[in-house]
Amino acid sequence: MSYYVVVGAGPVGRETARLLGEQGHDVVLISRSVGDIDLPGVRARQADATDAAELSRISRGADAIFMCAMAPYHRWPTDFFPIVDGTVRAAEAVDAKIILLGNLYGYGENADSSLHSGLPLDPTSRKGTVRTIMWQRVSRAKVPAIEVRSSDYLGHGAVTYFSLLALPSIVQGKPVAFLGDLDADHAWAFIKDVARTLVASAFYTGEWGRAFHVPSQYASPRDLIRRTAAMLGMEVAPMRCYSIVEMEALGMHELVEMRYLFDRPLLVDSSDTEHLLGVKASSLDVMIADTVRDYR
Repeated sequence: MSYYVVVGAGPVGRETARLLGEQGHDVVLISRSVGDIDLPGVRARQADATDAAELSRISRGADAIFMCAMAPYHRWPTDFFPIVDGTVRAAEAVDAKIILLGNLYGYGENADSSLHSGLPLDPTSRKGTVRTIMWQRVSRAKVPAIEVRSSDYLGHGAVTYFSLLALPSIVQGKPVAFLGDLDADHAWAFIKDVARTLVASAFYTGEWGRAFHVPSQYASPRDLIRRTAAMLGMEVAPMRCYSIVEMEALGMHELVEMRYLFDRPLLVDSSDTEHLLGVKASSLDVMIADTVRDYR
């Protein structure tokens, strides 16, 4: 049995803690606002990861710290770095490995599909730059580090473009407006598969200082909307795409720079994750069913 600290009590952090607890490990799940949890082997602790001294005390004896915390989308440039820096200082103080939850933004708009984990990071957006700097700071730590990079989430509790823009309209039977090319294939990652990849990374025996991609399933936004409606027993409502002018007028400023992710196919090579970590993507139907379970 090992001791692990999971920073961030969102859907991925909780699922990661649950998996570790089920494996018999001692787990502490920390967040500034974590409440009571009912997860075997998991203790909840209210703490702020920007406080490196406090996080060090909590992490004493830990094999690894999972950094799964999420900053408000519009505050990434100001809020993420103190969390990462606190995590790095704490991990160095207790000699714990770091597993960083990341995404694909750092590859930038000019990267060729299919994205593989060996591609250089070349961000073309503010949020992509933030993610790149986060990994740079973690990878320079005096302890081993791995980043797990995921595409857009599906699953219970996911807060993503699909859950914010499309799902409410699908549930209400209203016309659906979404981003980019509705017919371009897009990689979707299941929250439970993200957690499985994070946990598997902790036991990776190869060379650290690298990234792994979460195995994904592919569907165009149009196909995902249709399949979600069918699972809910709803008629498929008309679909359209937001224009950039419309997005700006509606106050969707933070989404404009990331629209490129949906303007063309987004393909992700996760073959090394499947081969080295033994993690494969769940079926798309399973992902959708978990996403809409509160609406069925």
